[in-house]
Amino acid sequence: SSRAPLMPVVGLPRFLALPEPRRSAGGLAGLSAALLRTDGFVGGRWLPAAAVFPVHDPASGAELGLVADCGVPETRAAVRAAYEAFCSWKGVSAKERSSLLRKWYDLMIQNKDDLAKIITAESGKPLKEAQGEVVYSALFLEWFSEEARRIYGDVIYTPARDRRALVLKQPLGVAAVITPWNFPSAMITRKVGAALAAGCTVVVKPAEHTPFSALALAELANQAGIPPGVYNVVPCSRKKAKEVGETLCTDPLVSKISFTGSTATGKILLHHAAGSVKRVSMELGGHAPFIVFDSANVDQAVAGAMASKFRNSGQTCVCSNRFLVQRGIHDSFVKKFAEAIKTKLRVGNGFEERTTQGPLIDEKAVEKVEKHVSDAISKGATVVTGGKRHQLGRNFFEPTLLSNVTRDMLCSHEETFGPLAPVIKFDTEEEAVAIANAADVGLAGYFYSQDPAQIWRVAERLEVGMVGVNEGLISSVECPFGGVKQSGLGREGSKYGIDEYLELKYVCFGGL
Repeated sequence: SSRAPLMPVVGLPRFLALPEPRRSAGGLAGLSAALLRTDGFVGGRWLPAAAVFPVHDPASGAELGLVADCGVPETRAAVRAAYEAFCSWKGVSAKERSSLLRKWYDLMIQNKDDLAKIITAESGKPLKEAQGEVVYSALFLEWFSEEARRIYGDVIYTPARDRRALVLKQPLGVAAVITPWNFPSAMITRKVGAALAAGCTVVVKPAEHTPFSALALAELANQAGIPPGVYNVVPCSRKKAKEVGETLCTDPLVSKISFTGSTATGKILLHHAAGSVKRVSMELGGHAPFIVFDSANVDQAVAGAMASKFRNSGQTCVCSNRFLVQRGIHDSFVKKFAEAIKTKLRVGNGFEERTTQGPLIDEKAVEKVEKHVSDAISKGATVVTGGKRHQLGRNFFEPTLLSNVTRDMLCSHEETFGPLAPVIKFDTEEEAVAIANAADVGLAGYFYSQDPAQIWRVAERLEVGMVGVNEGLISSVECPFGGVKQSGLGREGSKYGIDEYLELKYVCFGGL
């Protein structure tokens, strides 16, 4: 696409406010111009690209702005800048790295309202959820600012009396960070916080739907004093995503790939990374079961189901995708769940205060939900509530509850990534666990039970990386996030997250 005259690095970005009818409900007018960046960020400078791509508000379809469409040359330049910065950043003391990350955290908190508005504008999620994401995102910087000073090695006593063995932990190098649109801020800081704390430098490729959050983080990193080249951002269009991703995975100066996104894309990136045997961590698709046993507290289970299923309109990798409900409690659960959906959820523009359900990210996402609903109905499922597109616009879909769902339906074995809750009735614990574990992915799983023995059995038998027992929201910066099977490799957050960016080195010290 063609581009208007190139902006100087210090110029103000071109950025359009939300369309007129929505401005009263919120928007980007009045935000700090410094946070509304449209160019790539490479080596501490704002760099335009030869072309631009449009970013749209998913609620209205209006164009929010034109962003630099970085390609292979810009990506290679970013990798080179990151590599050159790594040569000095790895020698910066852990205390200083900690201090800089803490300053970045402080700036995020100071700017949290503006950052939240950017998230809502580009992703559509309700403003309250966006505000929650900004705090969650900032907390990863705080957490890893503390973990930076706790990278410990070992001293090992060997059988030989004149030797000592040391184990050092050293940073890997340049990390390529590829992030999704559903958490456009938190998915960056969860990776970048750990990488910078370990002494690595990063090149971030944000999703094409949501580049503004990544660029706002770059502005704040710069303000915090993060040295040039330590944090780089190369936004690009969907058209260029493949070549940019391949470049990041094959460039010999990149030592690490960290990706959050679909399992299919993860496999492609793994294939590219295999050529130079790069360290890889991946958080891929999920298909979370939500099991309600007869002993469960139904009201608690419904509250957990609402939180787990409908956050971000069902567009999270850990949201419940299949509801398995035991026969004795089934009718009561479905009735109360339907009532909660009808009374507590309100579909609308994310900037409107009462909105709990924003738009889906694009029409393709809506079409997938439609496909899952129509497939289920054609095979005998019953629509309890919802079931169709919402009158608000093409990216909106009604929160939907289906009963009489069977295992042969698409929604039973594919991740929907939308506001669809299909309920499958089961009889025994063994049956529920077998259905839950039949998937080839295993990110999160949830179940409700008041039976202590059953809680231990099921928690241990579920083939997932994270389990919520009588709890629908499980993410926390202090706890390890990741999956098993085809849901990924490695863990993020927690004390384990920094290990993904560290190499072990054994040193044998002889002649003592």
